[in-house]
Amino acid sequence: MPTLVTDRGIVHYEVYGRGRPVILLHGWLGSWALWRDTIEELGKEFRTYAIDFYGYGDSVEHTGDFSVSNHVELVNQFMDKLGIVKAPLVGHSMGGTVSLAVAAHYPEKVVKVAVIGSPVEGKSLNPLLKMVGYRGIAQLAYKTPFVLPITIFLLTRLGSRASGRIHRMVREDASKVSLNAFFQSIGTLRDTDLSDDLHDLDMPILGCYGKSDIIVNPKQGKVLCEAAPTAKEAWFSHSGHFLMMDEQEKFITTLTQFLKNGTPNQATQQRAPQTSANEPVPST
Repeated sequence: MPTLVTDRGIVHYEVYGRGRPVILLHGWLGSWALWRDTIEELGKEFRTYAIDFYGYGDSVEHTGDFSVSNHVELVNQFMDKLGIVKAPLVGHSMGGTVSLAVAAHYPEKVVKVAVIGSPVEGKSLNPLLKMVGYRGIAQLAYKTPFVLPITIFLLTRLGSRASGRIHRMVREDASKVSLNAFFQSIGTLRDTDLSDDLHDLDMPILGCYGKSDIIVNPKQGKVLCEAAPTAKEAWFSHSGHFLMMDEQEKFITTLTQFLKNGTPNQATQQRAPQTSANEPVPST
């Protein structure tokens, strides 16, 4: 199980493939496991890194800070410690918001950004998720029997065509999340607004949004394109929030094309650790 130590905690990640690096970031109540299928496909052409945020999966945070801004710093330190000078960032939901924030704060490190069902404005979150960002309500949801399981069931079952598989995955990942990580991450995401932070970005940006998303308002794709001059939107008309599973083939094709058709001299702008052969697909 690959890990590295930062000044704020221990970061677990999975790595697969070889070539130019690509960093994958999961969403709230998720983990690297969300990307299991994506890693297998992207790893044919890229060296993929899937990170567990502090407080999620097998990553540990020592200071008790599970905010979006601390996740941004996690990515910054992760790249420094692994010698990744510059790379594309791919993020789902909260992970996409973190990706955009990393690009805004550390543009010299980001080749391009792809976000999947991600809020540019925290107010676009489902009202139920905005409520659990408050500690008192989070404690009630977290500690009262059946409240959290029922909430996860409803959001995953109603929000995806691949609802059974996604529900099992989110339920398992959520069981590893502490109360502080549970409410701090979604609370700071709720209060985030990147609209004014993206105007000066010049790297390619892709926003992938599902028509039936009930977790993040899919109109955030248009908000992204209005805020970032280089942003383009990919619309998934048969998907909800987890479009990498709802329309897997289309998603992989769209993302791969975006990653391959990059800026000039992209190969000279990045440096990744070399490997002599593909590593096995990680499993849990």
